[in-house]
Amino acid sequence: MLETLPQNLVFGLLVGALYGLAAMGLSLVFGVTKFLNVSHGELLMYGGYSAFWLFTLLHIDPLVSLPLTILFLILIGYVLYRLLFARMVKLTEDLKIKNTLLIGFGLSIILQNLALRMWSADDQGIAASYAGTALTFLGIRFPIVRLMSLAISVICLVALQLFLQRTYTGKAIRATVENWEASTLMGIDIYRVYLLSFVIGASLAGVAGALVSVSYSINPAIGLEWTLKALIVMVLGGLGSPVGTFLGGLILGVTESATSVFISSDYREVVGLLLFILVLLFRPQGLFGKKEK
Repeated sequence: MLETLPQNLVFGLLVGALYGLAAMGLSLVFGVTKFLNVSHGELLMYGGYSAFWLFTLLHIDPLVSLPLTILFLILIGYVLYRLLFARMVKLTEDLKIKNTLLIGFGLSIILQNLALRMWSADDQGIAASYAGTALTFLGIRFPIVRLMSLAISVICLVALQLFLQRTYTGKAIRATVENWEASTLMGIDIYRVYLLSFVIGASLAGVAGALVSVSYSINPAIGLEWTLKALIVMVLGGLGSPVGTFLGGLILGVTESATSVFISSDYREVVGLLLFILVLLFRPQGLFGKKEK
């Protein structure tokens, strides 16, 4: 058991980076807009299919086609925001959460059934093309595809942080998070900020979906699973915190791997949900979030 622990912990960290990336977009959107988009996993699923079909039809490696996948998800995010979510901007926070929750559930069903019509319910993916390729260090295997996913996830995190901290638009987004009414009085166009945040969140989901397509099989039903992972990670790390969300993903990945070693792989999901409940009970702002005054 203990012999396999280092290997499992490494796998947990690498998978956790993907969890963090998948949740980062959802966390950004909720932190800025207070829109709880539970169809986020479906956006990830469409990113996976985009990468898969670019590989299948045009033989473009998913990691090379990431810009095209991002553009595709930006378009989807823009259309969905304009048609559905833009109407929620001026609602109170409670109404935003309730209404967008209902919209998200309906949207997830529509997107899932649309994917069924276009691609069938069969599992698809290109994970087999990357299987077996790994580096070995101190007797521990590091799958190349998972290392690439880790690197891309970190690049996305750093790019998002630099954007939020160093650019005028990023500062406008952070100001809107603090107080959207005061931001409006200061001349910030919150409609543009909300749209931009939603589109960035969709593009991050697309990147995560492309990475999922090279690590796992994809089908129209995976959206709910990844939405739940993203929600758990978002709560663990802290709502609206990209860095906290990413660290929350690492924690969840390591927790699941440790559970597989010490208890059973059958209880991985249960322990993750238990951790989620404990954080909600004892630290509702998240492990790395700031307590509201």
